[in-house]
Amino acid sequence: MSEIIKEAFQQLYPEKELRYSFSLKYSRKFKPYNANVKRYGNSLMFNLSKEWKKISKEIQIGLVQELLIKILKEKNNKTINMELYNLFMKNVYVAVPKTKSDDILEESFDRVNESYFSGMLDKPNLQWGNDSTSKLGSYEYGSDTITISTIFKNEQKELLDYVMYHEMLHKKFKFESKNGRNLHHSNEFKKREAKFENRELVEKEISKLARKHRFGLRAILNF
Repeated sequence: MSEIIKEAFQQLYPEKELRYSFSLKYSRKFKPYNANVKRYGNSLMFNLSKEWKKISKEIQIGLVQELLIKILKEKNNKTINMELYNLFMKNVYVAVPKTKSDDILEESFDRVNESYFSGMLDKPNLQWGNDSTSKLGSYEYGSDTITISTIFKNEQKELLDYVMYHEMLHKKFKFESKNGRNLHHSNEFKKREAKFENRELVEKEISKLARKHRFGLRAILNF
């Protein structure tokens, strides 16, 4: 495992000496294909979900390089390995089993899919989260899962559909890589999001609902 980190660092910073001690562990605690890195002084601790064990060394190197750039905060050009990693993450959903569903969420997905995606977006795993107002919804690339806060369970369909639409846009557009960072709300994403029917009115209604649960819309729309 140390070879992966050494090779990743040398590719990114060929003129620098690796002066960090490091470790790499595969964990069952993470969601599929998640990972993080923590820095303690001159020590770097890489933690990857257990699914990464089966993935090629070249793609794992790209993942480690992405993590290195984030933790060391040094701009760098994209490497071939990082491109391979990003390509893998954008397409891993194809092989993910679809085992989670819910009638209310399926109906919402189908409505939004028909209205805004011509029915062409593949259905991901769909699940309710908790009654969070700090995270209205999320899309996990590694598990191809849309999760929606339960505060929408008994609300107007339009409110649920708007949050569903936002997460479906994440599934469609994935992310853009720029200057060593992954951009999840691109200009194209924002343009498409603005096309939701009666968007401003729906946002106001979500804001009212959110205030009931302690927060306003603008504080939580980075979901």
